[in-house]
Amino acid sequence: MPKSNWKQLLDASQVGIQLVLSTFIGLAIGWFIDKHLHTSPWFTVIFFFLGIAAGFIELFRFMRRKGEGNGEGDNQDK
Repeated sequence: MPKSNWKQLLDASQVGIQLVLSTFIGLAIGWFIDKHLHTSPWFTVIFFFLGIAAGFIELFRFMRRKGEGNGEGDNQDK
């Protein structure tokens, strides 16, 4: 497999890991707050969705960076 294919594979796996980690980190933060404030399940649900949103924001940023690197990004100098 050429080096560029390995780079693409690593980039793709990085995005997947970031999506999963941000979701679990949000879930853990929400669970921790709920445990100490006895407000279950409100903060768990809120931070779970915030973690998912953070993961997708990072996915969109990654896609924009990759698009700009390939000359496919928005060109604002027009």
